[in-house]
Amino acid sequence: MTYAVWGWGGADEEPTAATLADLAPFVADTTGIPVQEPFRPRPLQELPPGRRDLPPSLHALASDDPVDRARHGIGRSYRDLIRAIRGELGSVPDLVLRPRTEQDVVDVLDWAGTSGVPVVPFGGGTSVVGGVEPVGLEGAVSLDLQRLAGLVEVDPTSRAVRLRAGTLGPAAEQALRPHGLTLRFYPQSFERSSIGGWVATRAAGHFSTGPTHIDDLVESVRAVTPTGLWESRRLPASGAGPSPDRVLLGSEGTLGVITEAWLRAQPRPAARWSATLGAPDFLTGAEAVRLLLQSGLAPATCRLVDPGESALTGTLATGEAALVLGFESLSAPVEVDAAAALTLCQDAGLRVVETGSRGSSGDAWRSTFVRAPYLREQLVLLGVLVETFETSVTWDRLPGLVTQVTAAVTDALLRVCGGGRVTCRLTHVYTDGAAPYFTVFAPSRRGSEVAQWDEVKVAAGEAILATGGSITHHHAVGRDHRAGYDRQRPEPFARALAAMKRELDPSGVLNPGVLIGP
Repeated sequence: MTYAVWGWGGADEEPTAATLADLAPFVADTTGIPVQEPFRPRPLQELPPGRRDLPPSLHALASDDPVDRARHGIGRSYRDLIRAIRGELGSVPDLVLRPRTEQDVVDVLDWAGTSGVPVVPFGGGTSVVGGVEPVGLEGAVSLDLQRLAGLVEVDPTSRAVRLRAGTLGPAAEQALRPHGLTLRFYPQSFERSSIGGWVATRAAGHFSTGPTHIDDLVESVRAVTPTGLWESRRLPASGAGPSPDRVLLGSEGTLGVITEAWLRAQPRPAARWSATLGAPDFLTGAEAVRLLLQSGLAPATCRLVDPGESALTGTLATGEAALVLGFESLSAPVEVDAAAALTLCQDAGLRVVETGSRGSSGDAWRSTFVRAPYLREQLVLLGVLVETFETSVTWDRLPGLVTQVTAAVTDALLRVCGGGRVTCRLTHVYTDGAAPYFTVFAPSRRGSEVAQWDEVKVAAGEAILATGGSITHHHAVGRDHRAGYDRQRPEPFARALAAMKRELDPSGVLNPGVLIGP
């Protein structure tokens, strides 16, 4: 199996035998999970031929290359990675279509609606919830938006920018740099995810507070639906009924194909400050974070990492939970807020490990965060089941959720895998709650990895919903969270959403099965 299909990075970043050999002892020592002989990725199984009934006007947009089709048949979840390295992809699109203009998108949807061909919009392919897999969609095509990319316009007065949907994160920042602007939006998938994907999945960046959700940045969205063009007016705010932007945010390619968005930008920060603190346990740290947010302080970075993950990432090896704090400002000094935050945290029982130093434990955590997708590939090749899931919950229910979800998943791992461990961190924090993000490590059984994770995931989802959490905080719904999403949303809302789907996509060709029943 070529690394171009299952790998996160480029060909030069494929794990080598020497890399895996060096990693194995560290994994066994820090996780307690026994490693196995490295799995050798298998060649891609022969794919059935793609469809041949594409109209001549669309031929120039199409690719039926097997590797291209395979790459567009998977996202980046554990399930995807296992299927890919085994060469057993299951459903893949018949064709990959790459529109160059918005009119190309219109033409593709006209053909698809008339022919009844399922269309799965594809940005950077970083979905971890089954959002881009054409499961059960016979004859589906993948609509790759990456040619529809680039900075179109800058409004320096309003400090907003118009970007095409296929623009990847690094390209967007590079285009904005000469204008002295940044989106300040850095999800973990930043290097591979796109503007349209961020909007379609209601993505969140790595900043813990402030405008960290793409919702906070959107000024206007433009999309092509099978029944017409959808473009909202550029406004800073509006009380004119339900927001058309908010309907497209999180629509996951089911209502229309996002082609452009106006996003709020800002100058690059002029002042920064960082610190790492130790908490005697995770819940003590969480209480300090609650007090911090409710005091009116809003640290840009406020990541609380439990003792297990803290040791694993090299943040703190003291058996404490680690709180990684960071303040930044466009112009004003940050020292006053930083000092107030340190005092508050110390009064809550935390100790200051370091402030503002380079080569620090905070830098160790940030480095691990950026390299996590690459590390996961290596762990999977060593026979470690490693996957994440996240949620959000109000502060009053946070202790119960973390305790009960951890216990439920630990029990499931013991039953399904013979053991394993669960770590937790808070990734995003609000005055009324937080987003716990869990990571699972367990020994896998070769050949049964997907079935193992599916059973553990059911236990995780049940525990989250039972303790008042959201089935997802920022990873979208896709196909993996669909059952939980159906239980979370009000039934009248579900009927209204289905009615909107019928109006906008009468042939039901846009990403069938995601959010709304096929």
